[in-house]
Amino acid sequence: MQNDNVMQHAVDDDHFHDECGVVGVFGHPEAANLTYLGLYALQHRGQESAGIVSGDGGKLFVQRGMGRVADVFGLEQISKLPGEQAIGHVRYSTAGGSELRNTQPIFINYRHGAFAVGHNGNLVNAVELRTRLEREGAIFHTDMDTEVIVHLLARVPGDDAGSRLAEALQQVSGAYSLVCLTESRLIGVRDPMGFRPLVLGRLIDSGGFVLASETCALDLMGAEFVRDVEPGELIVISKSGIESRKPFASVGRRMCVFEYIYFARPDSVLDGIHVYSARKRIGQALARLHPRDADVVVPVPDSGVAAAMGYAEASGLSFELGLIRNHYVGRTFIQPAQRGRDFGVKVKLNAQPNILRGKRVVLVDDSIVRGTTSAKIVSLVRAAGAREVHFVVSAPPTIGPCYYGIDTPDRSQLIAAQHSIEEVRKIIGADSLGYITLDALYEAVGGVGRVSAMPASAMIIRYRRPKDMARANCT
Repeated sequence: MQNDNVMQHAVDDDHFHDECGVVGVFGHPEAANLTYLGLYALQHRGQESAGIVSGDGGKLFVQRGMGRVADVFGLEQISKLPGEQAIGHVRYSTAGGSELRNTQPIFINYRHGAFAVGHNGNLVNAVELRTRLEREGAIFHTDMDTEVIVHLLARVPGDDAGSRLAEALQQVSGAYSLVCLTESRLIGVRDPMGFRPLVLGRLIDSGGFVLASETCALDLMGAEFVRDVEPGELIVISKSGIESRKPFASVGRRMCVFEYIYFARPDSVLDGIHVYSARKRIGQALARLHPRDADVVVPVPDSGVAAAMGYAEASGLSFELGLIRNHYVGRTFIQPAQRGRDFGVKVKLNAQPNILRGKRVVLVDDSIVRGTTSAKIVSLVRAAGAREVHFVVSAPPTIGPCYYGIDTPDRSQLIAAQHSIEEVRKIIGADSLGYITLDALYEAVGGVGRVSAMPASAMIIRYRRPKDMARANCT
């Protein structure tokens, strides 16, 4: 039984969570080590588990474990991953289960040889497919929707791995950016709408190739950016070079807008858009939409920093780090026995009275989910002496859960789905509350023609739950 003094997931229980990041390397003698570096750069996309599968041209090798990248991999583990090609995965778990059997990449041996896959996203028809496959005799070893892809692949005839994977993926619906490894090939795939990012890079020293969720991973791996993998594109990398295929019908680009608001690292470039610059433009838009008679602009770190800078620039107000984040908080901490203080927020954020005392403060955050954390932050700022607290948000009101690879609460737990903006303002205790609009958000991140919310992104628009879809059964 869990000790009452131990609070798990207490720091991040009122935020969105992305499910994972993926990396692939082909054509480098230290492929596993480079993959490790890439995963390290993508640690923000998942902290529950990490895994690497490498290949030496004839056999695949796997190392996986629970925890962050540096906890799972040391010199001993990397030494067990020989070869010039590798894929890696970091995961944030949902109800699929935070346990070793659900770590990725998934690795199998079947009639066509060895195959490994790492997945970022969520398949909305996974339950339907799993039920059908089980009736046909398939035995599942994990709770993840990614395993559905493996079983579908095993049933497709033919000798070409890329063609068989494309045929298997024709049966799935939803979001997927995949990195896959066979004995001789690295394969990358992005779903037809491009919900989740995937980029292609070239290693500067060896001329080999890299696939990664974000460009920030390329920088640490010593690779130069080549291009984004296009929505609906399947890339096969072998000793013969790169082959690009378009096996899926074009349906238009639909990158998840929350990659720009929150998930991606600010130094990444996604689909040609610099994340840091997009967040500053979001803040500038907020200043135009919600001007406030205030003294200082304060971000809720870290994802609110760039937007707060943009707000300050557009409004002419001073920018201050009135809240300081403790970057060394783990996923579990011990709470003192004495109750009555909000350790869940104070262990993560500390307010600076010398900056906030007597000031009219504009607080900038990326989103409001349940509202509980927002209320505690407002209270924290008031306790530090702020005279007024005005809250502005980089995302529109969150009115429903997402089914495409973001861990969000049920609609009943989303404060904006149950209350008006004025009611939310009163609940969180702010003097005013302003959300960005959809039109302003799209313009800030590059225009509706280039980037739009997922058509089924219930974080932003209303969407009917896919039939028989288990929301949290995702990678």
